[in-house]
Amino acid sequence: MLILIDMVDKKFFPPEEEYHKPQVVKEAIWLGKEAIEKAPKIEGVPTGIEGLDELFYKAEIDPKTGKVIKKSLGGIPRYSVINLTGVSDTGKSLMAEQFTVKQASRGEKVVFVTVESPAPFVAVGLKERATAMGLKFEEFENNIILIDAASNHKLRNNLPDMFETLAYVYRTYKPKFTIIDSITGLFEAKEMLARQIVRQFFNFMKKWYQTAIFVSQKRSGHEELSAEAAGGYAVSHIVDCTFVVAKELVINPYQARLYGAEIGDLVRFFRIDGCRLCGHDTKLHLMEITELGLVKIGPTLAEIRKRKYQRKDLKEDKT
Repeated sequence: MLILIDMVDKKFFPPEEEYHKPQVVKEAIWLGKEAIEKAPKIEGVPTGIEGLDELFYKAEIDPKTGKVIKKSLGGIPRYSVINLTGVSDTGKSLMAEQFTVKQASRGEKVVFVTVESPAPFVAVGLKERATAMGLKFEEFENNIILIDAASNHKLRNNLPDMFETLAYVYRTYKPKFTIIDSITGLFEAKEMLARQIVRQFFNFMKKWYQTAIFVSQKRSGHEELSAEAAGGYAVSHIVDCTFVVAKELVINPYQARLYGAEIGDLVRFFRIDGCRLCGHDTKLHLMEITELGLVKIGPTLAEIRKRKYQRKDLKEDKT
């Protein structure tokens, strides 16, 4: 018995490592100039989502006045890793598909890691999105590389296999964009590990200079307009930027007046919850999902209210 216990102890509780004298890790030290010289140029990537590209800015100094001016980036910042979160039926996958189709139609290679639905079904959705956008899917379908983690448990449950597969795809096809729908599906039933798992994917995207979108799901108890999702704030704390999408059913006159809608309407919202790579719009926007399944970012709630009062004042002036 004693021998057995000793064997178990050695197997599961290895002896402590020998004392390691602290060392200076010089390769981790960068001067600002050195880091800037190695850093990629931040520029806008058009998303294919109406109303979104205009919500990102960069600061420039006017050479004539010396004042700081705000200039549109024209899309999401290249090389950013974005968390796209919301409850069900808020347009998360639609936005990811629109972005995928837009990049593929521009001749770019896109990796789409599907964790929720098998690859052939995702391809059908991508084709539908392309048609709704007025594009012929057949002209760029091979620019989209699907990795089916929904049907392959080895990819879902074994991160080394997932990363090795991604690295193979990156080396073979040279893509610049990666979509994971959803990142939540990679830490189901182990949300305590969410931060660790998300950080590994984030660092992997940075290593391969990917512009990436991680779709994440909210739980029923999460506040809809917050950046919180499954795994808590693990995703939003790590990534560069978070998009929050939400919905609300109009059931009383107050909501109808507030949103300029009718009782019974389903009102959708969009907001950007921080972006460390560039400036961005900070307001709450109304959002639309068209009958053809396209997401459009609309005016801010403040603009809707302003227009309502302007119409009211105009009506009072006429009377």
